[in-house]
Amino acid sequence: MFKKILIANRGEIAIRVIRACKEMGIKTVAVYSKADQYSLHIKFADEAICIGEGPPLQSYLNIPRIIAAAEISNADAIHPGYGFLAENAQFSAICEENGFCFIGPDSNTINLMGDKVNARKVAEDSGVPIVPGSNVLSSVDELLEVSNNIGYPVMLKASGGGGGKGMRVLHDAKEAEKGFSIIQSEASKAFDNPEIYVEKFINNGRHIEVQVLGDKFGNYVHLGERECSVQRNNQKLIEECPSSFVDAELRQVLTSKSLDLAKKVNYVGAGTVEFLVDEDKNFYFIEMNTRIQVEHTVTEMVYMIDLVKEQIKMHYGKEMSFNQDMITSKGHSIECRLNAEDPFNNFTPSPKKIDSLNFPGGIGVRIDSYIYAGYQIPPFYDSMLGKLIVHSSSREKAIIKMQRALQETFIEGPKTTLPLLEMILSNNDFINGNFDINFLSNFLKKMKGEKIESSREFDVYI
Repeated sequence: MFKKILIANRGEIAIRVIRACKEMGIKTVAVYSKADQYSLHIKFADEAICIGEGPPLQSYLNIPRIIAAAEISNADAIHPGYGFLAENAQFSAICEENGFCFIGPDSNTINLMGDKVNARKVAEDSGVPIVPGSNVLSSVDELLEVSNNIGYPVMLKASGGGGGKGMRVLHDAKEAEKGFSIIQSEASKAFDNPEIYVEKFINNGRHIEVQVLGDKFGNYVHLGERECSVQRNNQKLIEECPSSFVDAELRQVLTSKSLDLAKKVNYVGAGTVEFLVDEDKNFYFIEMNTRIQVEHTVTEMVYMIDLVKEQIKMHYGKEMSFNQDMITSKGHSIECRLNAEDPFNNFTPSPKKIDSLNFPGGIGVRIDSYIYAGYQIPPFYDSMLGKLIVHSSSREKAIIKMQRALQETFIEGPKTTLPLLEMILSNNDFINGNFDINFLSNFLKKMKGEKIESSREFDVYI
């Protein structure tokens, strides 16, 4: 097994990987920016190396500095987590060229599936329905032509994107002209790849994704589906496993198509195939995330399989120790993302000092976070402070447990999404499973002008 792994990331995912490595007897190296000098992932790792200033391009996206840190620390593998360089084919290739195992797909696979435009082609060749759209766009005029042909609204997306970034819904030609340069610039800054493409925007769809695993011996399994439809600007806020919308017939089709894609590209490691499913249960391939997902936790809780450990084992070259028949699910899991944002002021980021903090506990409650009382939230990165995950025997009981866990959670100092999460978990449409990707925007519109009802000390209106 690997002796030492460098984690090329920060925050809760860095700690998540460190925990898996500790339980496997693997030493860890944390890298950090100067803005993260007081982050917990530095304290939990065996070694820590500063790689630059706060802005990502000077640190977490700086490939030469990360490779230098791996060389200095004598690491034999690099885990990219999610975001930053996790789906960067160049980084994967450079790791291998310098003698480090990249704990993710090789550059060819990332180019095929991590690049969203190429992934559409592979899916189409595999007989998986795709959303009507384009290849890489070269100009605003091409965007306007394609959009007119497929009809508005459309979704403009970054080819190398992920995590809900580099996406924009366009309702007409005026928005398209404005959105082209904005998304191209965002794609370049966030993913070091300015390529963008456009797809038809499917209204009232459900965001359903399938977790797949593959080893170097040609063995592939799926671990069911996750429901990720409660989202804002394509960034997920609440995720579940399994989906209350997916029946046995649809599950069988989605999982088999996902495995077909993984096999076609000889996928190794943990990956996620994402679909949009309309109200009639017609499904369309969106993309394949060639990395561990933020919401992998709900799958772990339901299937009792440590996805990060399995990911590490498979990239080392170990054969999968289980097959599809051995995999069983139990109960229901829900994850809420805790973000430092003001949900009642257009989700404005709130990178402030955490004055006091209390996380919940109890059977079936899990916290993945990197914050502590006294911690100053840096302004340079994603606003997610952590994830609250619960598991119970049914969706109904999981909702009740999440309601209780949210009530026990206090993060004082910054504005957070906690009061909004409480309100959603008490909403009848959410409780009854009557929602789609428009749920959150519609929910906020209905609330506009109403007083916020929350157990927290709020007296505001939206």
